[in-house]
Amino acid sequence: MYGLIILIIIIVIAASGIKIISQSRAYVVERLGAYHRTLQTGLHYVIPFIERVANNVNLKEIVKDFAPQPVITKDNVTMQIDTVVYFQITDAKLYTYGVENPVNAIENLTATTLRNIIGELELDETLTSRDVINTKMRSILDEATDPWGIKVNRVEVKNILPPRDIQEAMEKQMRAERERREAILKAEGEKKAAILIAEGEKESTILRADAKREAHIREAEGEAEAIVKIQEATAQGLKLLRDAKADDAVLKLKSYDAMVEVAKGQATKIIVPSDLQNITTIGTALAESMEKKK
Repeated sequence: MYGLIILIIIIVIAASGIKIISQSRAYVVERLGAYHRTLQTGLHYVIPFIERVANNVNLKEIVKDFAPQPVITKDNVTMQIDTVVYFQITDAKLYTYGVENPVNAIENLTATTLRNIIGELELDETLTSRDVINTKMRSILDEATDPWGIKVNRVEVKNILPPRDIQEAMEKQMRAERERREAILKAEGEKKAAILIAEGEKESTILRADAKREAHIREAEGEAEAIVKIQEATAQGLKLLRDAKADDAVLKLKSYDAMVEVAKGQATKIIVPSDLQNITTIGTALAESMEKKK
């Protein structure tokens, strides 16, 4: 009976040494108090009472959001800055034996590094140089944590909180800058609108002048064409009378009518022969001239 109990106890103790390590984990094993080996993913056996798992290390990337830290800028402005650090354990042995409480050590190192960097910058530079601050901090932290088996992948400045009076002054400055830009945009808009209106009026005036000039030209051409038609008609009538052997009285009358029609044109002076016989002659000559043109 006692032998069975002892056998069960031995089996239980022997089975307790079986270790199954999951992905992204690592076990640091000590033998008789000294570091012996690091177990990676898979099935392993740890000798009971002789070996023990000193540390179960998480190899995934770890994100730590540290509380805001008071820092002083080069121009003596105190502000609160909180940071986020992304790091990963690359060596389980160094992480276990390198430093006591590595996460707390990273937080303190982040605070002191941040104070040193911000102390070299003025307030305006601090507010506009986040990328520079992030890059410097990542480089310094990565180098400092390398003996601890830690790789710092990225450092981000989360919030920068200046004193309340500085925030109010900055808000006033931003408000004034927005109002200035608004005034500039409004003035530019009014200027463009005035230019467009002036250009529209100019084009409208030009179009009206062109239309008026075209109307005068068309009117003058119509009047000239009407005079030519009347003269052609008069000449044709005289020709017909001549061909019909009309007497001199009729020719004189028709010639006189033709002169009256001509007088209705653009001429300002008309010389009337003293002898209407000459008018008949002029009418006949005019008729012949019109006939030749045809």
